[in-house]
Amino acid sequence: MTDFSGLGLSSGLLQTLAGLGFTAPTPIQAEAIPPVLAGRDLMGLAQTGTGKTLAFGLPLVQGLAGGRRPAPKSVRALILAPTRELVNQIAGSLGDLTRGTPLKVQIVVGGAGLNGQAQRLARGTDILVATPGRLIDLLERRALSLAETRHLVLDEADQMLDMGFIHALRRIVRHLPDARQTLLFSATMPKEMEELAAAYLTRPVRVQVAAPGKPVERIEQGVHFVNQGDKAKLLESYLGEHPGEAALVFCRTKHGSEKLMKLLDSWGFATASIHGNKSQGQRERALAAFRGGQVKVLVATDVAARGLDIPLVRHVYNYDLPNVPENYVHRIGRTARAGAHGRAVAFCAPAELGELRAIEKAMKQPVPVIGGAAPVAVAEAPRPGRGPAAGKPTTPRRRSRRPRSAARTGAAA
Repeated sequence: MTDFSGLGLSSGLLQTLAGLGFTAPTPIQAEAIPPVLAGRDLMGLAQTGTGKTLAFGLPLVQGLAGGRRPAPKSVRALILAPTRELVNQIAGSLGDLTRGTPLKVQIVVGGAGLNGQAQRLARGTDILVATPGRLIDLLERRALSLAETRHLVLDEADQMLDMGFIHALRRIVRHLPDARQTLLFSATMPKEMEELAAAYLTRPVRVQVAAPGKPVERIEQGVHFVNQGDKAKLLESYLGEHPGEAALVFCRTKHGSEKLMKLLDSWGFATASIHGNKSQGQRERALAAFRGGQVKVLVATDVAARGLDIPLVRHVYNYDLPNVPENYVHRIGRTARAGAHGRAVAFCAPAELGELRAIEKAMKQPVPVIGGAAPVAVAEAPRPGRGPAAGKPTTPRRRSRRPRSAARTGAAA
């Protein structure tokens, strides 16, 4: 498929796409749009950055166009996403598609005023993009109804499962009618995802355009072996190589992200951070400053690993390797957007060698070594977050003076 005209889209949407600069569909769009337009349930598997939002957004907008206006507090189409950043990203894309039409797009996310969100939903909305937790808050307050919702989209469903949203999804689905179209999009396909699809999709079309875990080919990857305590200075040296270019730095924890951001700021870098301890307003201001170029280095947890579409990002640094191997692919996918090239560097401490090997196994390829030397005695290194802090000497454990017979019987276990 070389252009959008053969997918069954309306002339109005084709004009909108041309005005937005979209000339040819991505593989996931070419394969998903026709069956979704035909009303089929769909399971779409594609890595991050492949255009999944338009894959469900275009047929959704076309299907809702010309229909009746939503009743008070009602929702015609519901899109669920795991993070506020992804919700905002989806809503922005849908806003571009619906500009100049009567269709209304609303968002509900945590960290924003609950009463204000309830008031905006009072007149009903055509498309609601939401995080599961805040949607349940509004459902419990009876601020909206899903009884007339005929379209459900679960975006980045694997991340929703990773974040523990499965129980929230079950509660939400109970509010939806059985007669609906359900679309599930995911980057990976764990066993739990198969179970989710079997529970909520009816005879779905399955579309897979890339093997789960395959990184974007335009990304220059590398791993730099380094002691945990030397990571900050190593990052400083890398950032100094490209002072005017946007860089995204991933840490494992909220506390670690904030601490690193403050350190980089004290060294003179234009830095901001986003993580779960930040309010919605703080996160939006940080992203706006990053997009606008006022901030050159954004330090984040995995809340930014998906749904963050900033074409200017040229460098991704995995300051801490992720515990979930697939998240590595999502993280580095924040660069090399819109046909550009990018670089991703992983900092690997001795205690993280297991995470690195898991990442390479998931990708089915090694990450090239660009600095440092792989630790030799890594089998005995503590895993991140366990054991003594990096750089601190360990105290040898004293031998037990218990009688040998007690040890043999398991009394000391």
